[in-house]
Amino acid sequence: MDAFLPLDNLSSAQLSSIKAQLDLVLMAIEALTDVGSEAVLMAAKDLQLGETLSDRVGLWRLRQSSPLRKGQGRKKLDIEEARALVLVICRLAVAHHAHIRQAVAKLEALTAAGEAPHRSAVLGDYLDNFNNMYSDRMADPAPETDVLTQLSLRLLIDLLFYSAPGGERQLWLALLDRALTHQS
Repeated sequence: MDAFLPLDNLSSAQLSSIKAQLDLVLMAIEALTDVGSEAVLMAAKDLQLGETLSDRVGLWRLRQSSPLRKGQGRKKLDIEEARALVLVICRLAVAHHAHIRQAVAKLEALTAAGEAPHRSAVLGDYLDNFNNMYSDRMADPAPETDVLTQLSLRLLIDLLFYSAPGGERQLWLALLDRALTHQS
């Protein structure tokens, strides 16, 4: 895919930003849809990415490369791993497009009515799941609840774009944009 540009010219801080963003987006889809590592591996197999994402241990190690994670493992993320995660995330987003769209529509309706997102069951569950996952998996203490809520809602809206045609390109460009704006 032409959208997958090399990561060679990025600093280690920018690569860390990409690793962290990929992990957060995957965590958001997990929090919304309750998909787990088996669904991620099945999507990888369907996309013929089994060599890059072959088993739970490999997936766990890859996700542990995020600088935000407890017990960070590997420090390097190569282009094939990043590409595989982008493709898998978008495949999962497409598979759950209706659920993502429903959650975003509910968010828009509550925002227009001036009500808190937690007032909706689907958004309340998503926010609770995301907050719990963040607290369980990430090394640093979770940011203030409002900051974490805003992050999770931004990721939810992003998922809608990643579930649309061309979602892979949208995600890849967002990763590069965020990485390039990250100071090395």
